[in-house]
Amino acid sequence: MSRTVDVVVIGAGIAGVSVAYDLAVRHEVGSVVMVDPRPPLTLTSDKSTECYRNWWPNRPMVDLMSRSIDLLEKMATESGNVFGLNRRGYLFVTADEERFRRMVEDAHHTSTLGAGPVRFHPGPLPYRPSPREGFAGAPEGVDLLVGGDMVVEHFPYITPAAVGALHVRRAGWFSAQQLGAWMLDQARSHGLELVVDEVVGIESGGGSVRQVNLAGDGPIETPVVVNAAGPMAGPVAAMAGLDLPLYSELHLKVACRDHLRVVPREAPMIIWSDPQQLDWADEEREALSAEGRDDLLGELPVFCHGRPEGGSDSPYLLGLWEYHGIVEEPVWPLPADPLYPEVVLRGLTTMVPGLSAYRERLPQATVDGGYYTKTRENRPLIGPAGPSGFHLLVGFSGFGVMVAAGAADLLARHVVGSELPDYAEAFLLTRYDDPEYLSAISGPVSSGQL
Repeated sequence: MSRTVDVVVIGAGIAGVSVAYDLAVRHEVGSVVMVDPRPPLTLTSDKSTECYRNWWPNRPMVDLMSRSIDLLEKMATESGNVFGLNRRGYLFVTADEERFRRMVEDAHHTSTLGAGPVRFHPGPLPYRPSPREGFAGAPEGVDLLVGGDMVVEHFPYITPAAVGALHVRRAGWFSAQQLGAWMLDQARSHGLELVVDEVVGIESGGGSVRQVNLAGDGPIETPVVVNAAGPMAGPVAAMAGLDLPLYSELHLKVACRDHLRVVPREAPMIIWSDPQQLDWADEEREALSAEGRDDLLGELPVFCHGRPEGGSDSPYLLGLWEYHGIVEEPVWPLPADPLYPEVVLRGLTTMVPGLSAYRERLPQATVDGGYYTKTRENRPLIGPAGPSGFHLLVGFSGFGVMVAAGAADLLARHVVGSELPDYAEAFLLTRYDDPEYLSAISGPVSSGQL
């Protein structure tokens, strides 16, 4: 026997939980049902670095992320900061003079997009360290540390080979699990219903969404369906007759015990912005080649990065480096790479030489990960598409936890018919109907992807 509700949200990751919260709490939509065969926030939402930044190479993303961070700070204030939002920042480091020159140019460009002022050090203003906890009173914009001496003065664990660093200030991290749990509690207190089931069909009639069919709980009649299905967004959209321009990349993450406290607990997110070649010994190179791992012997890509994880008593260091380049249909369990902890730690050692203390004996490490489901230009899809009443909240790539609040705010405005921000059109599926837009993304695209 079917029942009728106002909105069905498909997917209980950070995207689905965020839009369910917005609809139920902020807009007081009468009956909202969220459907997922898995427990909330367990597929990919808990597999990221849980970081955020307003530093992006195009205005729509800067505007959307700035709105999202505004909302994160509002929720942190309302909740007593139960999810530990901080403003440690992102520190991009380079040992290449030419790359640093380009970083300076990019900083000025991004500043013009609304991401905040640019400050040089040494310069007229003193450099202000980030607060260890919280976000109140922290600087915005970016600080450029010019010269290795300036970098090492403020970040003594960074290699003296560095020639400069860019410290993005409206950036940091938080617990996505704690944020999601808080939003879920708030939404449930306003009537949200969570259904543990699988969506097997979406029915339309007269050009409008009519019904969602579940594997075990029968049909739900509804005029509004939100596709927030993460890596499964493509198959869900296909049920509504849509073919989305999405693909998925496998990304892994390692958590290791930095029991020597090489990376200070107050460190920001640290990012090595240069390509590098790992210094394998001759016998190691021979063994890797024999194992078919020649991919680890040549030049590896930019953006090996990491950050402290946990409180002041925690020994854990998170590390990420996407050197695989694996594009595939999502599968679980994830493909394994037993060398990932060692490769990432060696990559981080280029930026933080003290980590070489672990070279002979790797610390205890745990690897997990998930899929970055993304569009070619790495810009999400947010808003109506296909039959009337069907909405997309997908393509969150590797920035899902940071964009979810702003994206949910935008999507909820579409659903309830309230005023839309200027950047709304930039995230619609219909952007691919514009020949000029297609031409603009046909060549190399600066996507902001780490």
